[in-house]
Order: sequence, then structure tokens, then C-alpha cells
Amino acid sequence: MKNKLKFTVLLLSMILLSLSAHSQLLSRKGIVLDCKHLSPIQQAYLARHINYRAETKNLESKTVEQFIKKLDPSKVYLLKSDIKKIKKDAKSIFAKIKRRECKVIKDARKLYVKRVTDRIAFVKKHLQKGFKFNKKTELTLDPDKRSFAKNINAAQAYHKKYLQFQIANYVSTGKTVKEAKEKVIKNYDRLLKRINNFRQDDLWTMYLNAYATSLDPHSSYFSKEMLEDFQIQMKLSLEGIGATLSSKDGFTTIEQLVPGGAAFRSGKLQTKDKIIAVGQGKTGAVDNVIEMELRDVVRKIRGKKGTIVRLSILRETGKKAERFIVKLVRDKINLEDDAASITYIDRKVGEKTEKVAGKMKKVPIMKKVGLIHLPSFYADGSRKGRTASKDIKKLIKEAKNKNVAGLVLDLSSNGGGSLDDAVKIAGLFFKVGNVVKQSHRDPAHGEIALADEDKAVDYSGPLVVLTSKLSASASEIVSGTLKDYKRALIVGGKKTFGKGSVQSVEQLPTGLGALKTTVGMFFTAGGASTQHIGVAADIVLPSVYDISEIGEDTLDYSLPPKKIKSFLTPEAYVASGKGKWKKVEAPLINKLKEKSKKRVAKSEDFAKILKDLKKAKKKNKVLKVSEILEDKSEDDEEEKGKDGKKKKPTTDPVALKKEKKEKYMKRADIQESLNILFDFIKYDKDGLKITAAN
Repeated sequence: MKNKLKFTVLLLSMILLSLSAHSQLLSRKGIVLDCKHLSPIQQAYLARHINYRAETKNLESKTVEQFIKKLDPSKVYLLKSDIKKIKKDAKSIFAKIKRRECKVIKDARKLYVKRVTDRIAFVKKHLQKGFKFNKKTELTLDPDKRSFAKNINAAQAYHKKYLQFQIANYVSTGKTVKEAKEKVIKNYDRLLKRINNFRQDDLWTMYLNAYATSLDPHSSYFSKEMLEDFQIQMKLSLEGIGATLSSKDGFTTIEQLVPGGAAFRSGKLQTKDKIIAVGQGKTGAVDNVIEMELRDVVRKIRGKKGTIVRLSILRETGKKAERFIVKLVRDKINLEDDAASITYIDRKVGEKTEKVAGKMKKVPIMKKVGLIHLPSFYADGSRKGRTASKDIKKLIKEAKNKNVAGLVLDLSSNGGGSLDDAVKIAGLFFKVGNVVKQSHRDPAHGEIALADEDKAVDYSGPLVVLTSKLSASASEIVSGTLKDYKRALIVGGKKTFGKGSVQSVEQLPTGLGALKTTVGMFFTAGGASTQHIGVAADIVLPSVYDISEIGEDTLDYSLPPKKIKSFLTPEAYVASGKGKWKKVEAPLINKLKEKSKKRVAKSEDFAKILKDLKKAKKKNKVLKVSEILEDKSEDDEEEKGKDGKKKKPTTDPVALKKEKKEKYMKRADIQESLNILFDFIKYDKDGLKITAAN
């Protein structure tokens, strides 16, 4: 077996070396992705993937399907005859690519560009002459519930309905039909410009992503730029100006200023400012960035710490427009909003009688709990780098020093990340023991067990883990394993996302990006795979994400679930002494569930969520333009203050952060998870008793 493993490693090394050998154009900037690199990169995937060893006809067919899906994801532009032609031309595509014949990919793209160009001409003509706004229009937006149009006439007929939807989105914000038409035409002009400026290496990236996602939904190809973004996300830091940007109507707009960042410290920039040009260094020309792709603008603004970037700003105040230049020194930015954080909540949980100023009086019993929010399992790969597990460990220590009586760990929006940090975080709540097993692509190797080996129980008190259908991968390892050990109460949506696979990211030679490949399946300590099944909540709360369209089982070519023998470690449980913790058993769960159910039934917030779920189910079938107008008017009402006037959005970064935090704390699932935790604190095995803080 060792020889087989050595052969696999050797094969992968040979493939990566062949990529370098193919790269005669190596320069200081690295290699430019080209047709000749496609086949070696495909072979590199096959050397690592859990399921695939060779390129089959089935894999070829899936790749073509995925490429078409990425080419025209909304099924708005290509015709059935176009799909038939692309599939015919793509026959034996893997063999053609090995021969460096990539014309089929280029031709498919050319056909798409032609269809888009022709359609935009039709759209402009229709909006300028034949368009009449019709609130009664109904259409099916979901491409999975529609076929490609049979012919040009059918495509144009659908597009007329599609335009009704686009116009309605603007009308619902208070614009006239005339203004809405102008906006839509500008959007189509920008689309035309984007497709005409599409880079050749972007096309190869699209194809490689089609190939990767035909293996399974979580394998993917990172271009050089995408790899840079991925690394920033995992490290939670970058070197730049400290601003969140968005693209709207052709302008790059500042959405948020990071407190402490260069943009914030300058005192000259505000949210909603438009960046219209970017220059490098103290002096010299500035490059116009209006109508430029957001990713390209971001890369012009990013740069090494200590270097200077100049931004030409357009600020609109009322009817006036002000233009000015801001000079900023790039600095290292910590993306704190994506890091673990804790909020403390104090609440009365009972009363006791004690002597106060010589008299016996009833005084409230107050308890403090901590709400830990973990948006992702981040990890800086450097030795002293920041990681989610280190941050959570520090927060728990802080919480214990504040004598908290319980903790909520919020993973409800956490899509995963570092596997190592998931293992370490789960282990903070029990003594020592297995957390997860990862399968090998060769069944003869068995599974690799990953365990918590730190004997310390960092926190032994009542623990609630909040999840939703957005909780995936590493979140499911933590919540699933803590449930298997009966260490925590799982609260939230019916079940988590259901992603039970492990991915590995490996960089390719300079300039070619990286492979993200599914290399194994994982199993929580009870032996269950979370694949498709997810982690079921002990106490279910209504959630807007509990819809059939969200989940691993809805993704193309997702791997089937599996099960292995339980590998729970008895030593994880501490029955007495230091680090003692109580198992969350069925009687306690039933008591807490009963109390929660009564609160949820009376909650207006949860009633609204249930109403929205019913609406979502209807919209999955047919969308009515009239519903867009109704929904938007409801949103407008929410934006009004107590005086009935529309709220002015704040531009102060500190105020924005505070506003975001307040909105987070008002969430129905956050509040109910805290209610459940306070109930949890009150109960012990004998019934309603106040328990001492651990």
C-alpha cells in the first residue's frame, strides 16, 4: 500500500513538473494560463480526487454540461439548437484538449457573445418603442425549472417578460418607468462591455471550473486572482486602504470603512463615495475606473504596506457633486468583522431572600451568559498567525473570568474553513477524544482519525450551538461531534447544509493559481457522515433558510452519504472534579423544547419568518411582477423611523458597526437561543433549580 501512496505522490509531482515544463513563457509576473495548461491541470485533479482516477465519457459529458451552465447560467441567451451544436462540437473534448485543440471552447464562447449582442440590440429597440409596463406579468426565473428557448422568437418572448421583472425592481424603489428603462438600458450596455472585455485566461478559468465541478460541487479551480482572495479570507488580513467596495451603475462605491484602516483614519472618505480614478505613488497619472470590473479596481487599490495610492472621489450631496483627490498610505488591515467575537448578556433568572441594611428582602438573581459569534473557521498558515481556534480559546478564557453561567456558540452563518481549527474548537468543550475521521481515496488505507489531545476542558458549563442550513463543513464537524458526545444542545434550523467532504488547496506554478480538490469524506465521532443529512437540531426554530433549494443534496454531482462505526472516546467525558460537565440527555432536551415552543408560537418575528417561507415556496414556481412591488413597499416601511419619515443611512463607520451589531442581536434565532440557554442554566437533573456557574 505504501508503494501505491508513493506512486500517487510521484504522479502528482510529475504532473506539477509537467505544468512547469509547459511554461516556457515564465516571466517575473508568472505564467499566463493558456490552452496548453488545461490537460495537465485536469490530470492533477485526477491524481488527488477521492472518486475519480481517469477521464471517462461520463465525466466528459458532465464537464460540457457544467461549461454550458457557467456560460449561460440563467438560460436567457442560448437556444436549444446552440446547446445541441456545442455538445456536438465538444464530443471527445478531453482528447482535443490533450492535443491542445481548444477551439471548441472558444467557439462556444463566440456563439454566446453573438446571442447576447443580438439580444441587447433587441432589448434596446423593445424598450424604446414597444414596451408597456404590465404588473400582471408572470414568469419563471429559476433556470432549473425552465428549458432553453426553442428559437429566437421564443427567446425574445421570454425576454420581454424578463424586462418586466427588471423594470419592476426599479419602479419598486420609487423610480418612474422612464427612469427604470434608462437604468436597464445602461445595465445592458455594461453587460456588452464586460463580455467584449472578457480575457482569454478567464475563458480557460471558466472551463477548468466546469471540469472541477463535474467531479463534485466543492472541487474548483482558483485563478491567480481568486487564490489571492481565498488567502485573504483565510488569513483575515490584507494590505490596502481598509474599505469594503461594491459596483453599482458602473461606479465603484465605498460600502463600509474599516475602523482603524487608512481610509477611516484619513477622515476624508465616507460610505457612498464613488471612486472614479486610481493612481499609484505620490504623483503621476490616475487611471479612470468607471465601468471597470470591480475585481480590477480592487487590485489597483490593493498593494504593499507603506506604498501610496491616490483615489479620485466623486461625492454627491443633494443636487451637487463634489470631486477631489485623497492620498492614502496602504497598511495592514485586520478584517475584524469576520473574526470571532463575544457579547455578554445579563438577565434575571430568579429571586432570593437575603438581609439588606438589616432587613430581609427579596433580591434578583442575575446571571451573565456569553454569545460567541464565529463567521468562519479562518486560519493564517504562518506559525504565529491568527486562527479561529486561538481566538475562541481567548474568548472562553475571558468569559470564564467574567463568571458566565453559559455560552451560545453561533455557527448559523458559518460555511466552514479550516479542518484543524474545527477539531481544536470542538475539543475546547470536553477532555480528550476523537472529533472526526477523514476517509482516504484508497479504501485500503481506512480513515484518518483527528482528535483533541489537550486534556484541559476550557469550558464545562451549559453550551448551546446555534446552526442553520447555512452552517456547513467545519461547522457540521463541531456541532455534530458535540451532539454525538451529548456535550451541547443544538438549536436552529431543521438541519445543517449537509456538506460532509474535505477539500485540499494546492498551489500550481506561479501565475497558474491553485487546485481545490475534494480529497475525502468526513465522519463525526458518532460514525455519521453529515453528507446530505447534515446535523439535526435538538430544538428546531423557524428559519428563512429551511427551503428545499438550500443544501448539499441540491447540488450537481454531490457525493452520496456514507456511515462508519462510532469512534467516540470515553475519556472525553468528565463526571467529577475539575472540568466536570453534564451530558445533554433527552429529558432535559424535552423540557427546554416545550418551553421554547410556547415562546416561538407567540413570537411575531417567527410568525413573519413562517409567512416568508410560504411566500418563498410560491415564488419558486411562478414570480408575479405585482409581488415585487408589494414586497419592496414592505421593505420601504421598515426603513422608516418613528416619525414616519424615511431613515437616512448613516455614513459613520463606527455607527454602521453599532447598527450592524444591534440588527444581529435583534434576530429572532439569536434571542431564542439565549432564552433557551437561560432555561438550560435553570434546569438540572432534579428539575427547576438554579445551578452554580461553572
